[in-house]
Amino acid sequence: MSPSRIPGGLHLIALALLSSTTATHAAEIAVEGNRRVEADVIRSIVASAPDRPRQALLASGYFSDVTVATEAGRTVIRVRERASVNRVVFEGNKKVETATLKAAIVTRDHAPLDPAQAQGDVERIRALYKQAGRGTAKVTYRTVDLPNGRLDVIYVIEEGDKTGIKAINFTGNQAYSDSKLKELMSSSEMNFLSFIKTSDVYDPDRITNDLDLVRRFYLKNGYADFRVVKADARYVEAETDAGWVIDVIVEEGQQYKVGAVAIDSRLPGLDARGLDGEVRAQVGDVYNAEDVERTLSGVTNQVARQGYPFAQVRPTGQRDPATHTVALGFVVEDGPRVYVERINIRGNTRTRDYVIRRELDITEGDAYNRVLTDRAERRLNGLGFFKKVRFSNEPGSAADRVIINIDVEDQPTGSFSVAGGYSTQDGIIGEVSVSESNFLGRGQYVRVAGTAGQYTRGVDFSFTEPYFLDDRMAAGFDVFYKYSNQARYSRYNTTVYGGQLRVGLPVTEELGVTFRYSLYNTELKVPNTLKQPYDDCTNPISGYTTVNASGSAVYPTCTADGEASIAIKSSQGSTLTSLIGATLAYSTLDNLAAPRNGFYAELKPDIAGLGGDSNFYRVTGEARYYREFAEDVVGFLKFQGGHIGATDGNPLRITDQFFLGPSLVRGFAVNGIGPRDVGTSDSRSNALGGSTYFGGTAEVQFPLPGIPRDLGLKGALFSDAGTLFGYKGKRTFDVNGDGIINGYSPTTGCSYSASTVGVEPECVNVRDKMTIRSSIGASILWNSPLGPIRFDYAYALTKDEGVRTYATDGTYLGRVGKDQTQSFRFSGGTKF
Repeated sequence: MSPSRIPGGLHLIALALLSSTTATHAAEIAVEGNRRVEADVIRSIVASAPDRPRQALLASGYFSDVTVATEAGRTVIRVRERASVNRVVFEGNKKVETATLKAAIVTRDHAPLDPAQAQGDVERIRALYKQAGRGTAKVTYRTVDLPNGRLDVIYVIEEGDKTGIKAINFTGNQAYSDSKLKELMSSSEMNFLSFIKTSDVYDPDRITNDLDLVRRFYLKNGYADFRVVKADARYVEAETDAGWVIDVIVEEGQQYKVGAVAIDSRLPGLDARGLDGEVRAQVGDVYNAEDVERTLSGVTNQVARQGYPFAQVRPTGQRDPATHTVALGFVVEDGPRVYVERINIRGNTRTRDYVIRRELDITEGDAYNRVLTDRAERRLNGLGFFKKVRFSNEPGSAADRVIINIDVEDQPTGSFSVAGGYSTQDGIIGEVSVSESNFLGRGQYVRVAGTAGQYTRGVDFSFTEPYFLDDRMAAGFDVFYKYSNQARYSRYNTTVYGGQLRVGLPVTEELGVTFRYSLYNTELKVPNTLKQPYDDCTNPISGYTTVNASGSAVYPTCTADGEASIAIKSSQGSTLTSLIGATLAYSTLDNLAAPRNGFYAELKPDIAGLGGDSNFYRVTGEARYYREFAEDVVGFLKFQGGHIGATDGNPLRITDQFFLGPSLVRGFAVNGIGPRDVGTSDSRSNALGGSTYFGGTAEVQFPLPGIPRDLGLKGALFSDAGTLFGYKGKRTFDVNGDGIINGYSPTTGCSYSASTVGVEPECVNVRDKMTIRSSIGASILWNSPLGPIRFDYAYALTKDEGVRTYATDGTYLGRVGKDQTQSFRFSGGTKF
């Protein structure tokens, strides 16, 4: 056998050892039983350990048994070679990928088989499945013999059912319940929804991050002495109820308030008075570690701007247990002259390096500042791109140099969402969207959404670059198309398509401004078919519309099956709008997705008229306030309003006015409130839109009694009130060009009534009341594994009942101009 046939790399070792083995010594050793390993290689191993030849040969890993004997004056070595592994195969694995399993085992292709190692691999695979939430998985291995002393090693896996986190137990918590603390965690306990969720799979890293969230929650709410004393994870073996049990022992301490705040500047020449505006904590406030962090960042940046790059700001706190207060101090002093030599980013398999580096306020060569690195760590964690982020330092090439290491672990950032609703007026509607917040690892946001339903359809695409021109400035664009069949309550259809450019600038951490330019086209069309004959008074439908001898429609007979307002019919066609605007937003919300405390406000001024057909100014605004006044009981107040007016002195176009419904007052249909044309005999009348609206909402959210909180179910009670009024559109239309407006008087205005005038009107009789619409209702909110889902049921308390209409003979014909109601709404989503 030539050395090239020796398995693995053993022939290289053999050649080295053979060079030191004499021919005389080799002749004194006889080798028997070897088939693949050459005798000279065996002799060389013996020569390297002459006092323990058997142990040396067994340690080589190529032999399962070795005997050494002396016969006829010579040494006889009899060996039994181990079989060589041809390949390693896995059977039955579906939940854990083959590549993950191969990385966990010791047995390798083309290496000798060690049964002890193979059995150890069985335990390693079981441990891997246990961490993946399959603790009852069964693993065995078998071998298949092949020619020339080779074999396949096959690991047979029965994955079994998922065994995740059985229980999370807290001990030592007094101020907050177990359910409250569990709600802060991304890990959850197993329940009947475990078949579709993954948050109940035990992950040590995720548990560590969750406990840090719990710690930050306590520190944010005044518990400055809080600490996690101990956290243990133990696996409970059971045939039917196996799983992990997480035991957490905490020490809360007492709640502190801020007793005093002071800045102590120890830098000569520094204007300490200019730093007071950066202090976020105020005397009397509950101690909040986040306010301390924001103060540190603000003061550090301000000191650096004044020319002190090596200055350090460190917080001090003197607790007074008797008064439950803490005196906060911020000491500004000169720090060591240490520079950042290098920043290493490790673990990012998807996110680009520059996406991480741009969140840092320091770079190679800058003065090292711990406050700035802490803020960068918080920013990176806040991106949502990473499962974990960890900063660490190590000495550089000199005493005044430091190396910063940033270890990250990417996580999925795509989402798939679905939303829908149903009402007797609107039927079924659904929206499906796919978004990616870290597109191609570049930190860019991309979203594609499609809407389809009985009466609407559309698609839109959005793209956002959060660091436009390498600055902390978000820029992006939107392209959209939407068709909406509103004929059942507004007697027209609209198709809107266009695009928008936007640039967002942060002013402070709470305040930001976004500038927008929009260009979109709105097409309005009144259906005139056998199913929707809403324009047949003007354009009779052959064989359907009753006509007189001249061929014109008999009026008001043609309105019996519904007819669009003359204002709507005269607005048919396309309207191009070129608009510039801005959004000013202010937020102190503690959580953007599910706020509990904080305030949010936005103001949106717009002006149209830079080309296009529309000429108007528009201002809308909204303010929301959240307050958790008992554990898991959150109060919510919202106020909103808006106004639009023409800039060229002409009436507003129908398509430019506000059309509102459940977005203002739940319990009302889309376009269900506001000015309406009551001059037709259409019992539902026609929404015309308004120029002014305002409204408010009061809501309280609470846990459902008797329902485990880890299911994510909550209830809500709400009350809405608001109004839409101020029709500013055109009111008279000379349809036939005779210079006479049918039904219109300069003194009384449009007094047209379909029951008294036998020709189609050329004016609009608008019912425009500033009636306050109001409703009360209840909701079920479910933070399900498929994402947040909400069910709303609302009952209208006050509404515009419209006006009664009568025929010429006094017969009651019904009400026109009344609001349209809608009781039930639903929305939901999911993520991947």
